[in-house]
Amino acid sequence: MTDKSLPKTYDKSRESEIFANWMQKGYFKASPNPNKKPYTIMMPPPNITSQLHMGHALNNGIQDMLIRFKRMQGYEALWLPGTDHAAIATEVVVVNALAKEGITKESLGREAFLAKMWDWYDQYGGTIVRQLKTLGCSADWDKLRFTMDEGLSKAVLEVFVRLYNSGKIYKGERLVNWCVKCQTSISDAEVEHDDKDGHLYHFKYQIENSDDYISFATSRPETMLGDTAIAVNPEDERYAAYVGKYAILPFNGNKIPIIADSYVDKEYGTGVVKITPAHDPNDFEVGERHNLPRVNIMNEDGTINENGGIYKGLTREETRKKIIEEMTVKGLYIKTENLQHAVGEHDRCHTVIEPLLKLQWFVKMDELAKPALEAFTSGKLRFNRDRFGKIYKHWLDNIRDWCISRQLWWGHRIPAYYCSKGHITVDATTPSACTTCGDTSLTQDEDVLDTWFSSALWPFSTLGWPEKTPELDYFYPGNVLVTAREIIFTWVVRMMFMGIEYMGDIPFTDVFINGIMLDDQGRKMSKSLGNGIDPLEIIEEYGADALRLMLVSGNAIDNDTRFFRSRLDPARNFLNKLWNATRFVLMNLDDGEAVAGGCGSGCDICYGSLKLEDRWILSRLNSLVKEVTEKLEEHEIGLSTQKIVDFAWEEFCAWYVEIVKPRLYGGKDGNAEALASRAAAQATLRKVLITTVKLLHPIAPFITEDLFLALQNKEETIMLSQWPQFDASLGNSAAEKDIERIKEAVRSIRAIRTDRQVPPSQKIVIIVQPVDDGAKELFVNCKAFFGALSGAAAVDVVDTGAQPPVGAVSVVISGATIYLPMDSLVDTAKEKARLTKEKQRLEQEIARINGKLSNEGFMAKAPENLIAAEREKSADFAVMLAKVEAELDGMA
Repeated sequence: MTDKSLPKTYDKSRESEIFANWMQKGYFKASPNPNKKPYTIMMPPPNITSQLHMGHALNNGIQDMLIRFKRMQGYEALWLPGTDHAAIATEVVVVNALAKEGITKESLGREAFLAKMWDWYDQYGGTIVRQLKTLGCSADWDKLRFTMDEGLSKAVLEVFVRLYNSGKIYKGERLVNWCVKCQTSISDAEVEHDDKDGHLYHFKYQIENSDDYISFATSRPETMLGDTAIAVNPEDERYAAYVGKYAILPFNGNKIPIIADSYVDKEYGTGVVKITPAHDPNDFEVGERHNLPRVNIMNEDGTINENGGIYKGLTREETRKKIIEEMTVKGLYIKTENLQHAVGEHDRCHTVIEPLLKLQWFVKMDELAKPALEAFTSGKLRFNRDRFGKIYKHWLDNIRDWCISRQLWWGHRIPAYYCSKGHITVDATTPSACTTCGDTSLTQDEDVLDTWFSSALWPFSTLGWPEKTPELDYFYPGNVLVTAREIIFTWVVRMMFMGIEYMGDIPFTDVFINGIMLDDQGRKMSKSLGNGIDPLEIIEEYGADALRLMLVSGNAIDNDTRFFRSRLDPARNFLNKLWNATRFVLMNLDDGEAVAGGCGSGCDICYGSLKLEDRWILSRLNSLVKEVTEKLEEHEIGLSTQKIVDFAWEEFCAWYVEIVKPRLYGGKDGNAEALASRAAAQATLRKVLITTVKLLHPIAPFITEDLFLALQNKEETIMLSQWPQFDASLGNSAAEKDIERIKEAVRSIRAIRTDRQVPPSQKIVIIVQPVDDGAKELFVNCKAFFGALSGAAAVDVVDTGAQPPVGAVSVVISGATIYLPMDSLVDTAKEKARLTKEKQRLEQEIARINGKLSNEGFMAKAPENLIAAEREKSADFAVMLAKVEAELDGMA
């Protein structure tokens, strides 16, 4: 590409053309390569529930940055893409869509309903892929996977069977998160806890064979129907005499034991807790310890069952009201307090979750959790921030068995088969007969597996496991996982223990947790609020590069970030600035000099002919390479991005380009020295730009591809170009110190010009008085560009002992004093005329006011405050007049 093929402005519509070329050339593909080190990122598969949102843009933009960085470093970089079937989330969406047509999934039947689900996948799975490509994601799209692909489904069934046969999967009755609307158990990740206003109800139960009562408080009176004990702290002397006795349930006369358990906080409330093992996770654990019965009083739809006696058939809310009324009538109601507490709701339908005792499939977690925890405590697994590692450890320290069955149709159906006698046969393929009794009449379990079960296998199932493929052997274990903090325990933990269990090694060494994209009011983006922002709409207006740059600029990526549309303009402006700087450089490169240093040897740059400013910018560039590389290795995306932007905008465009302009315009008369200087400047400009666009490429891939191709013709794409290398020999602290001194002088002069309102077109005289010979040599050698940057008609470098001009404005900088003669800062004739005119105006104003004040009629009628204001104005004008007269006298 030549300068003539680089348009005047960057056209964002080029992005689709560039991406198509990358795809056609196969630049994203990764294959086992014994000559390269592998680098692997597994894309967190987005749910096929709908289109991508701004959080996906941030998450996938970070992954693309890392994979492009490593690809340029020479790794065989695999970014494996995919999508997730998201069992409950997708089924809810499709069920709701069918409901609008008056259709239920039951009326369709399982087979027809699943056909609808696959239609949904065909529609939205493709949409998500198109969106990711529009964003510029350089994943190996030939390896695109879906969690219900045939290969991945095979892996899911294989793991289920292995875990079952090893005793790590069992079917048992335990508490689960139950959604009464969707009629299924759900994972902890699908429960949202929001603080809501509620009430704390205080009641009392009578002690058996006594006139004593024991009081307690609950936020859910309806669960009192399932109470099977009252608990106190074993160290609480207030209730020591009650332990071992019984309290009477007022609803049915049943007696329940009063037990001692350290779970009870004696300092909280009355120090007494009612225990309902079938409807509270903590109570369930207490019940296990004390062998308490579990009384389930709830139907799956949230109504009270037969265990609720007269309350059977009522909703949770109706039962609560009736219980309070009955307890009041019986004299057992004490009081009600307002309470703000966290209420768990299903994140899909926003129905309050019911902890419910259900016969479900579970994974035993005690053995599986230990190596996953050890991987972190040993330092083998790292998080980008300590606080995320603490979340990971806390979850594993308090792990509970994992409920993996869901009462849905969409998903991996549990490979368990029941014979007519109730025996269970578990097999990855449909068995012909019961393995226990030989019965051939088998029925498969109706439930499907939790989505996270298949997602837990993602790092190795996508590479061909359980088959031993070359890809699995080469790319596993991977390197980094980029994900959101809310799924540290639901996904990260599970991938970790599954990877260790079936691959013998952790699936990745680093976990990069990115923050959440919030709206401009600090709210989480959601469909219900209608505050979501479609990344494609932003890309349509600003381009993918501007969006990507904005998302990773100016913030710590692990923190939640507010999306301000106004931040897109600076990102786009920066890219335009770099584009224009490149066009300027290309227009000032002679034929052939876009690929050579100008010395005829074919080198990139002629270091022997470099000027001070060239050595300075190359030293600063070298430091930038080191800093950006280190920050990217540390996954400090925001810091690395900001360093590139600051260097390109400030040091390169604002300073170096302006410094070398006089050299670029010289040498046209054939002067050998000027020609060499010009060639050195051209080669330096080109080298700095090529290196800068390489550093920027992971962040803004499209524009950097065009700029790279325009600046050189040896390589066909920036994607496969070598990442810039730090070179200690290019460090030049002396050059950096000298140029910083020149910059300090220029900034000081510009400040004076601004303060004195000297227009840019007006040339001034600058006198530099250095403190020593070294400073003198610096300013003499830099006189040309120093004067150009300062808007000088002349720069005079004088000896240390020279007398400064009388009345000159001075400023002291490091190593020198700068004098600006007053007559060069102003046009004397014009300034004298202006001051004379101002003097006349002030004299007229003073005369007018004095006339008022000497008028007897005005003084007699005017109020005192008006007279005082006129006298104050007269005094102010007199002060201003004195200043003007003093300035005129000085000019004379």
